[in-house]
Amino acid sequence: MAADEAERRSGINWKNGKRRKHMDKIQMAKGKLARGPLPAMFNSKHYQQVEAFHQTLKQYAPTPLINLSKLAEKLGIQAILVKDESHRFGLNAFKALGASYAVHRYLEQHPHTQPVFVTTTDGNHGKGVAWAALQAGCRAEIFMPKGTVASRVQAIEALGNAKVTVTEWGYDDTVRWTRDYAQRNGYVLVQDTVLEDYHEIPQNIVLGYTTMIREVVQQIEEQALAKPTHVFLQAGVGSMAGGVLGWLADTLKAEMPVASIIEATDSACVFASCPQGKLVSKAGITPTIMAGLNCGEVNPDLFPVLRDYAAFYFACVDEVTEAGMRQYADPLAGDTAIVAGESGAVGLGLLLSLCQDDQYQTMKQALGLDEHSVVLLLNTEGATDPDDYRRVVGRDPQTVGK
Repeated sequence: MAADEAERRSGINWKNGKRRKHMDKIQMAKGKLARGPLPAMFNSKHYQQVEAFHQTLKQYAPTPLINLSKLAEKLGIQAILVKDESHRFGLNAFKALGASYAVHRYLEQHPHTQPVFVTTTDGNHGKGVAWAALQAGCRAEIFMPKGTVASRVQAIEALGNAKVTVTEWGYDDTVRWTRDYAQRNGYVLVQDTVLEDYHEIPQNIVLGYTTMIREVVQQIEEQALAKPTHVFLQAGVGSMAGGVLGWLADTLKAEMPVASIIEATDSACVFASCPQGKLVSKAGITPTIMAGLNCGEVNPDLFPVLRDYAAFYFACVDEVTEAGMRQYADPLAGDTAIVAGESGAVGLGLLLSLCQDDQYQTMKQALGLDEHSVVLLLNTEGATDPDDYRRVVGRDPQTVGK
C-alpha cells in the first residue's frame, strides 16, 4: 500500500515522523433551531414530480427499512430503524436518486440533445451520474480527488460509458476545476453543490434525494412502526442531509424528529459553519476513510436549512464509523446483518458511543436519548472500498449475513 494511501485510511500523518492526534473522538455542537424560511425548492409539487419520475425507472424499488430491535433493547432505546441504501438501483449507494432526477430534468428542458455529463466525486455521486447518463444514452466524464482508491474508479469505469480521471487536488479544488473543464468543452456539469451562477442542477439533485425519506415515512406506516424521535444524517457538502432535513421540516413541521448532522472530523464544514452562522471552509486534502463525507465546503443553498433545522452537529473520527461497520456486519441474534461502508456506518457508530461510553453521557442526555427514543439511521452506501471493508470488518462483504 502506498504511503499516502496508508495515511488516508489510517488517519495518521507520518510526515516528519509525527502522528496526527485528534483531541476528541467525538465532538458535538448545538444548533440554534431558528426555523427560518425554507428554500422554495421544498414543496409538495416538486416532491410529487420526483416521485413520478423515479417510478418510471425500471430499476426503481424502495430500499429496505430495517428494524434493529435487539440492538435497540441492548442500548436502552425503543427502536433503531435503518434505511439501507446499499440496495439502490444495484449501485451500492443512494446517490443515483439525485443524479438521475437532475439528468432527467436537464434532458426534459433540452430535448433532442445528447450531452456529455461531467462531475467531481469521491465515488458514489460520480457512479450515479455515469449511470444516469447511461440510461439516457449519453457519455460521462468523472473527476475524482487525490487519494481515491482504485475500486471506486473501477466501479464507475465498469458502467462502460464514463472516462474517469483522478486529479492531484482535494475534493473542493477538483470541483472548481471540473466546472471550468465543462464550460471550456460545452459539457453539462452535474454537481451536487452550488457554485457561482449554478443552482438549478444542484437543487434537482437535492430534490432527488427526498425519495429516500418519503419511502421511509411510507414504510413506517406500512409496517406499523413507531415514528422516529431522532434522525442522524451524514454530511459532506450537506446536500443529502439538507435535502432530507428540508423535506422533514416542510412535511412534518413541528412533528419532525430531533436531527443531528454527522461529519468526518477534519472536513467537518457543517460543524464549523452552522453554530457560527456563517460559511467556514475546511477545504484541502484531509485524511479519512469516510470518502463520501470528505468535502470541506457547505452547499450554500442548503446552509440555511442545516443552520436553522438541525438540533446538533457531530464531528467523528474514523474509529467511530469503523465500530458502526462492524456492528452492522455482526448484529445481535435476531437482527438483520447489513453491509455498510465507511460513509454509511458513522451514524450507528455514533449511537453506539453515545449509549455505551460513559464519557459521552452528557451528549446523550443533551439529545434526549432514552427508553422512548426511536432513532432513524441512513446507511448511505455498501462496501464501496472492498479492501478497506475487509480491513475493518475482517471478511468479504459478500459473506455478511451468510
